[in-house]
Amino acid sequence: MITLTVNGAPREVGRNSTVAVLLESLGINPQLVIVEQNGRILRERGAYGSLLLASDDIVEIVHFVGGG
Repeated sequence: MITLTVNGAPREVGRNSTVAVLLESLGINPQLVIVEQNGRILRERGAYGSLLLASDDIVEIVHFVGGG
C-alpha cells in the first residue's frame, strides 16, 4: 500500500494504482470531475488508466456543479 493525500485527507491505495483506480474506489465518475495531481491538472481523462499514483502524491478532485 501507498499513502497519498486526496482533497486534504490521507488515503491508502494499492501499489501500482492509477488515477482511474482511485476514482473508481471513491465511486466517482471521471466525466464529472477535474483531477489535479501534484499541482498539475490532468486534462486527458482517457489517460487516467495509465497515470500511476505514487506515495506522497497530492491529488485534488473537483466536482462539476450545475446551477443557474
